[in-house]
Amino acid sequence: LARWWYRQRLRDGRFAHLLEAPPPGEVVCLDCEASRLSARSGELLSIGAIRIVDGRLQTSSALRLTVRPCEIVGGESIRVHGLRNVDVACGLPVEEALARLLDFIGPRPVVGYYVDFDMELIDRYVRAWLGIRLPNRRIEVATEYYHWRFGRLAHRPADLRLETILKVLDLPAGGRHDAYHDALTAGLIHLKLASLRG
Repeated sequence: LARWWYRQRLRDGRFAHLLEAPPPGEVVCLDCEASRLSARSGELLSIGAIRIVDGRLQTSSALRLTVRPCEIVGGESIRVHGLRNVDVACGLPVEEALARLLDFIGPRPVVGYYVDFDMELIDRYVRAWLGIRLPNRRIEVATEYYHWRFGRLAHRPADLRLETILKVLDLPAGGRHDAYHDALTAGLIHLKLASLRG
């Protein structure tokens, strides 16, 4: 029923593949950087996406895109991701960047750390352009970590900061804070938790 609903509202048939069944054993790790710390008002600045296929991160075919925003990038967001106006001035137009991202993701589930921020940011553009939000299943690695550590039925406070999760799982802290490296880190967490669950 949901798939039928999406098909009725999709404005561009080129992206009908988003509504197909996902390839078995494949997910996409995703991270985005925005011009503000709000997915509702910030503009998309960069995208990092890496497929996991049968338990392996496909870093050699990762997607790393810079997006040219309409507004000037402010100091608040620069402190978070380090992207200045000069860094994004030659980026792709947002629709071109999103078309490449949607082709890359396809119908695969999307994995991320606080993935709802990234998906809400992307959905703002996609809804205006294609008439639908992305139908992909979302996999939040902080939730996966919580369930692994405390159990699915647990209701207790927990430290879900990225540095804590990485320390507990004995994973490297990663490189610089950018969309690609953040997507890679989410992928490493997802794979490590899958191996620990057996």
